[in-house]
Amino acid sequence: MKIPISYNLRNLWTRRLTTSLTVGGISLVVFVFAAVLMLAQGVEDTLVATGSDDNVIILRKGSTTELLSAVSRDQIGIINTFPEVAVGADGTPYGTSDVVTIINLNKKQTKDMGNISVRGVSAGTTALRPQVRLASGRWFRQGSTEIVVGNKIHDQFENVEPGQEIQIGSKRWTIVGVYEAGRTGFASEIWADADMLMAEFNRSTTFSTYTFRLKDPADYDVIKTKLETEQRLQDLEVKREQQFYREQSEGMSVFIKALGLFITVIFSVGAMIGAMITMYAAVANRTVEIGTLRALGFRRRSVLAAFLAEALALSFIGGVVGLVLASFLQAVSFSTTNFGSFSELAFGFSLSMDIVISTMIFALTMGVVGGFLPAVRASRLSIINALRAV
Repeated sequence: MKIPISYNLRNLWTRRLTTSLTVGGISLVVFVFAAVLMLAQGVEDTLVATGSDDNVIILRKGSTTELLSAVSRDQIGIINTFPEVAVGADGTPYGTSDVVTIINLNKKQTKDMGNISVRGVSAGTTALRPQVRLASGRWFRQGSTEIVVGNKIHDQFENVEPGQEIQIGSKRWTIVGVYEAGRTGFASEIWADADMLMAEFNRSTTFSTYTFRLKDPADYDVIKTKLETEQRLQDLEVKREQQFYREQSEGMSVFIKALGLFITVIFSVGAMIGAMITMYAAVANRTVEIGTLRALGFRRRSVLAAFLAEALALSFIGGVVGLVLASFLQAVSFSTTNFGSFSELAFGFSLSMDIVISTMIFALTMGVVGGFLPAVRASRLSIINALRAV
């Protein structure tokens, strides 16, 4: 015979205090576990959303960041002759030749200095990156020392209001607008005219990267083959834009997960010990009850399953509570240095179905580990010895 689930639920309700304390401990560990995964996911989502699956980016071979890359004007001219490059009605390629550098600004709250990416872009960049739109002010004029700042930079750093000036290289550049870029990496950048930025840093012939849209996303392999076979492009490589930004997130994501999971494992040991103590106490307090169940004909495996079910119920409730609490973190955002680009990146917590599933599996695992030994002890109680405890 099987012991009904209602029996387990009544026992948990009867021991409300210990049940609540155990659920609280498990939910705290689950909250930390989910927060770590959400933080790492937030980094990846922010950078992946920066790229488009229709766009590809050209870099120098072996470059792990745009700062280390170099693509010449002549090479960009050759690439623009490829029929796979999408063009507008006027025949102009949907592409942008970017140059990237880093400056320092002070944060509003902490006054700490942060590395900010300054991206020099071409005239067609807004058509290539529709996720970027002007929020206030106006776009910079080509051929001028005017700049626009991303909304995350505007929110978190000092002296970046329209009309103010910041130092880039040897010149003071005037802020003329603020743009929004959603939850993408572009929101944590400053944009300027590429040619003016190159002139400031004596890079008259070399950009950092070239990004363009494919007429057909399926043409990626064709472009890749052309770069590999064209002698003048041998030092370049092509990547899908989303793939490039996903790679940029890997270092930071792995670091967050490694550090966070180390802390979570320590917390989880405490939670499992707490669940084990709770279940051992339940066995000790219900010795006669267990003996009665055995005398009524319930098998050892039924008693084992019943106590494991209670432990799983505790961990399930704790898992749900922890996930609900963690879901509120999605309203929080902050910035830190991205290991991939060495510059500030604003991002938030991101909850996905994979995280929900992983978190619940983790919670139930804690329940099984914490409840198994007490359940085995309950199932092995002698009927006679248990009933003698009356």
